[in-house]
Amino acid sequence: MDAARSTSTQPLRTIGVSLLFLVLSVLAHAEDITSTAKQLFDEARWQELVTLLQSPHPPSADLDFYYGTALAHLQRWPEAHAAFESGRRQASADKRFPSELAGVEFKQKQYSRAAGYLRIALRLDPADAYATDFLGTVYFLQGNLEAALKYWNKLDKPHLEQVLTQPRPDVDPELLDRALVFAPATPLTSSQLLTSDVRVQKLGIFPSYRFDLEGRPDGKFDLTFRARERNGFGSSTWEALFLVFRGLPFETIYGDYYNLGKDAINIRSLFRWDAEKRRVLADIAGPLRGNPKQHFDVGVDLRGENWAIQDSFTGPSTLLGGFNMRREALSANFASLESGRWQWLVGAELSHRDFRDVVPGLALTPSLLSKGYQLKQITQLDASLWRLPERRMTLDVVATSQLGTIWSDPQHTFFKLQGSARWHWFPQGTGDDYEVTQQLRSGKTFGDVPFDELFQLGIERDNDLWMRGHIGTRDGRKGSAPLGRAYFLSNSEIDKKIYSNGLVTVHLGPFVDTGKITDDTPGLGSEKWLWDVGAQVKLRVFGSGIGFSYGKDLRSGNNAFYVTLWQ
Repeated sequence: MDAARSTSTQPLRTIGVSLLFLVLSVLAHAEDITSTAKQLFDEARWQELVTLLQSPHPPSADLDFYYGTALAHLQRWPEAHAAFESGRRQASADKRFPSELAGVEFKQKQYSRAAGYLRIALRLDPADAYATDFLGTVYFLQGNLEAALKYWNKLDKPHLEQVLTQPRPDVDPELLDRALVFAPATPLTSSQLLTSDVRVQKLGIFPSYRFDLEGRPDGKFDLTFRARERNGFGSSTWEALFLVFRGLPFETIYGDYYNLGKDAINIRSLFRWDAEKRRVLADIAGPLRGNPKQHFDVGVDLRGENWAIQDSFTGPSTLLGGFNMRREALSANFASLESGRWQWLVGAELSHRDFRDVVPGLALTPSLLSKGYQLKQITQLDASLWRLPERRMTLDVVATSQLGTIWSDPQHTFFKLQGSARWHWFPQGTGDDYEVTQQLRSGKTFGDVPFDELFQLGIERDNDLWMRGHIGTRDGRKGSAPLGRAYFLSNSEIDKKIYSNGLVTVHLGPFVDTGKITDDTPGLGSEKWLWDVGAQVKLRVFGSGIGFSYGKDLRSGNNAFYVTLWQ
């Protein structure tokens, strides 16, 4: 029986020995291939390396790395990509593979894909200087200077040699130099870029501009500020005529004068002779004592308006009250641009209003029709709360408070608080063909406010809380949009650039507006949530905007067509 058992186990031993021999042979063969591949890799013998590894070989992340590198040097990009992806699947924590995949995409000018792989590599090793520098370079080539600086600054790059301006603007060179906070012979930082951008924009004389970073043979960089400057009534006769008379269809002319005395002091004025809503506006603004960090704004605003408060701008409607309001206001503001991340403003407004030809109605109360002088103090804080330059996303917030007293009979004191958050996104890695904006705003008043301090949800030339399916005038008179003491408003829109020739730019896209406004006074407020959808066309000519919008009120079914102007 022992002899029989020995005979039966003999084949199993033979199979085991054979399998062991086979495994050892495979391992020896794999080790031999790996050793040979590494030698060819070190000697940069790329074609021989490809020939060796293109035949079946044991799975190995290292062999895939050698194979992909050889294929990349031979510019066989799809095969190199496949080899690196194979290695990445086997060694997902190895940063070499996303870095090399980024190189493959970069060579094919697929910069967005290259950036994606480099971000993966940096998640695996945040201290990788090569990937950090490479990613900064990719964003630089995409024209995303802020994102490039975010990564280059980690490596104390880029070093500036010169700061240039082309063409040379007429504004005082010292003023512009103080607005551009870049320092030659030092590294350029993202903070400097953002602060310079905010201060240049606030000067109000450059309708379009950009910062170009240009490499030098010595590895340093020159930064060039390229801008179109607006002087006087315009840079040309045609521009001046357009800017002055662009509001003629709306019985309005503008008298804006830019860069007075080459000190970036701008005068803005408006004269509207519409019999239902006359208005004269004039203000002067500019850097305080030649300091682009600090700005002043002094203005006067005179209005004579006929109001008919109604519950719709079209179709059957109920008159909830009416009057003629005359209002005169003098304001002064001081703003400080602390950095590209945050700014603050303080100001005061002295005003007087009176109400005539009052038609009583549910929407009117004695406190709303308070006459007399009013003094209001204004405080505002602007902050760039969150920035993701790699994705070209920003989130900006604004908080505003107003404390006012009106000397009527009896005297009233009130407080207004408003806040907004604006999310902005360019979906593509480069260019501005698509643009997405989402803005949330809310406000509330405390105490008794006069009628002209109420909030209004609707599209109207003197109002910025737009519900684009609700027009704020009917038969030329204001009052057909919802009014109240507290509101919430959301504006969402997508814009697609459909035409641009350097002088005229056209954007087209849909929008969705939703909001609600409340008030304790019967006849005011919206009672329910409002929903407006539609589309708009935006034209920018000589740096000024013209908007054509169509909005539909989903609750009432009303259609709203409107033309707006903005700077």
